[in-house]
Amino acid sequence: QVQLVESGGGLVQPGGSLRLSCAASGSLSTIYVMGWYRQAPGKQRELVAFITRGGSTNYADSVKGRFTISRDNAKNTVYLQMNSLQAEDTAVYYCNAKEFSGGYWGQGTQVTVSS
Repeated sequence: QVQLVESGGGLVQPGGSLRLSCAASGSLSTIYVMGWYRQAPGKQRELVAFITRGGSTNYADSVKGRFTISRDNAKNTVYLQMNSLQAEDTAVYYCNAKEFSGGYWGQGTQVTVSS
């Protein structure tokens, strides 16, 4: 079992920045990729970014150049640095950890971009 706890969400003005954190605990040796997803009201959950065990990263086109995913292996934590935030980035952001038999989700953290 893997437990994921997100933090760092909040209210920010357009153009501002936030950093989300996802602290993982439990049986992490089988996890091969971790990522961030988001779900806006009335929309489907979508992938924002992921980072593999080997350190490769990938981003949704809508956040390329603005968001950066990274990890601290010593802390078992994955981060999502979000810059130049726009109203369209408003959503609940979820951390996800995948293993070959399935995956795990955090409880989500709200990000609201508004003036």
